[in-house]
Amino acid sequence: MSREVEALRESLDVLARNAASCFQPELQAVFRAIDPARFDALRHSPVALLAGLDEARLAELATDRAFLARVRAARSHLETYLADDETWADRWAGGLGARPVAYFCAEFGLHESVPLYSGGLGVLAGDHIKASSDLGVPLVGVGLLYHHGYLTQRLAPDGSQLEEYPETDPRTLPIEPVDGVEISVQLRDRTLHARLWSMRVGRARLLLLDSDVPANTPEDRDVTAYLYGGDERIRIRQELLLGIGGVRALRALRIRPSVYHLNEGHSAFATLELLREHVVVEACTVEEAIARVRRAVVFTTHTPVPAGHDRFDPALVLEHLEPLARSVGMSDDELLGLGRVDPGDESESFCMTVLALKLSRRANAVSALHAEVSRRMWQPLSPGRPEHEVPIAHVTNGVHVATWMAPSIQALFARHAEPDWTGRQADPDTWGIVERIEDVELWATHCELKRELVRWIRERAAREAERRGEPSAVVAAQRLALDDDGLLVGFARRFATYKRATLLFDDPEALVRLVGPRSGRPVCVVIAGKAHPRDEGGKAMLRAVFQASRDERLLGRVVVLENYDLEVARRLVCGVDVWLNNPRRPLEASGTSGQKAVLNGVLHCSVLDGWWAEAYDGRNGFAIGEGLVHADPAVQDRRDAEDLIRVLRDQVLPLYEERDAHGVPRRWIERVKRAYRTLAWRFSAERMLIDYVREAYLPAAGLLQRGPSGI
Repeated sequence: MSREVEALRESLDVLARNAASCFQPELQAVFRAIDPARFDALRHSPVALLAGLDEARLAELATDRAFLARVRAARSHLETYLADDETWADRWAGGLGARPVAYFCAEFGLHESVPLYSGGLGVLAGDHIKASSDLGVPLVGVGLLYHHGYLTQRLAPDGSQLEEYPETDPRTLPIEPVDGVEISVQLRDRTLHARLWSMRVGRARLLLLDSDVPANTPEDRDVTAYLYGGDERIRIRQELLLGIGGVRALRALRIRPSVYHLNEGHSAFATLELLREHVVVEACTVEEAIARVRRAVVFTTHTPVPAGHDRFDPALVLEHLEPLARSVGMSDDELLGLGRVDPGDESESFCMTVLALKLSRRANAVSALHAEVSRRMWQPLSPGRPEHEVPIAHVTNGVHVATWMAPSIQALFARHAEPDWTGRQADPDTWGIVERIEDVELWATHCELKRELVRWIRERAAREAERRGEPSAVVAAQRLALDDDGLLVGFARRFATYKRATLLFDDPEALVRLVGPRSGRPVCVVIAGKAHPRDEGGKAMLRAVFQASRDERLLGRVVVLENYDLEVARRLVCGVDVWLNNPRRPLEASGTSGQKAVLNGVLHCSVLDGWWAEAYDGRNGFAIGEGLVHADPAVQDRRDAEDLIRVLRDQVLPLYEERDAHGVPRRWIERVKRAYRTLAWRFSAERMLIDYVREAYLPAAGLLQRGPSGI
């Protein structure tokens, strides 16, 4: 191997081994240039691409001056980014540098090539860790390495969900084994072992525990095989490994965080390991230890329904936690009481959210409305306090701009902005840039993104229909019957029943009148989403939507895509005209897909739930209903279905179809620009993380804020 080839491979490896290569456009462009078709086939994985890179192709690239210049520029960009010592956190949260934030989550949605996520919780965690890197907030993520991840979805000819679980080879991921470190958790009858992997995510770091080691029993080797898979015994061991094992992994690496952020209750067992340390190492009493643990723990809840919180049978809890309880001198009742609303109620199961709420300094929901719901739900934990004083605040979720804003939109903003505009995404004034962009230029950029999306949908939908063996007429029709001026509506999310994917189809005749060929309007709806493997109601909804799309009057007007993942999400939010969301209020804790759409000039049309309840101002999108909740869910569904059709027919379509002499929808773009100005900064991951730093991390670390937010 020549010196030039060796140097090129070393540079490419440096770029690929940092997960920033998965979401920073400058780095992705380098790997796409090597082999575009293969890069797409490998789900845009730089590591996998390099692993199979032909030596002849590498030698050819080593003589391509333009490519070498691109690689040098990308490496310089990454090195400059990593070396920046004037970040937001350096100015406003420097005290966290000595003892970082530990951020625990059961899933991390960083990129489609890193399949460690199932849905919104993981994507939110991925955006959180990316924002921490951008802002320079010292943060270490703690999660699990799933060898089969979450399900890969295929649809049968009748729309039934078929589930596959392909194995992920760790060698195709941007991770490195942490040699010489093994984590163990003592159960009643044996020890659960795990090895440790490390991933660089820009400036941040993500630690992943993996139970697939020879020291474990076959059953325990499978603890980290599937995300949210297996029975309750597997689930509690996953959560033991995440929480207790996660704290021990930090200790093994001599990382002593000042703050422990538990993102959802799955990791709440971390509090018990911290308690054990205070009792065993520092000789505290249990009461003193609980007080110390609470001071350092921040907890975020994402679930607005009681049934969605993890609960375990007391006997199962004791089987797995009895050794820890005995090490600190706790009785069975004392241990179980930490996970019960009523510690003395022996019939009550052990709830992970209750444990997290009892042992955290600060708890927050993920939107203002969700905080109201959560305070009502958990008021029994604060006896004697009125509901509004229950100590659950809120930090509304946000999304990572660089990940979700199309490169062409970013380039458009960059042409009209100051050079450092991307470093001020949480500043409302930054998004005033949009007023400098001519309507025609903004519209032309959107239309090109839409044309790219329509081409992609046509190819993918036809390929999927052909794979299912559907008639050629259906295959052809599923290519999407949309011209350049047609309205494209996007709906993509987890197929949970409360998200009501079938709401648009509640009145089939009304839908046909709206989008069918005889409507005279070129309107299409593209839908994607997975149901949880054990959610039969969600699967039934998916099947119903798929079968409705096969109505001959809707062929090519309603298209259902298989295997919703981060790539599908990123393409859809960049290219549709309207993003649809219609959960049953108030069951959407936050929702973030509409926030991603806003970044791309796509208007949001939603029930006033989650983030949209605090975001909609009458001129920055569209609202379904008036935010009222009926006592009878069936009545509420019927009213919302009628409102949905009415809003699309009477508000969305007329505004979209109103064009000037040049074919530009001026009033539509006026609303798009208002959405950018009023929403993009408020619902960015950067603003979200700044809120966490100011309101949770600095107080938990015992540090005083030194000034204003700095944004």
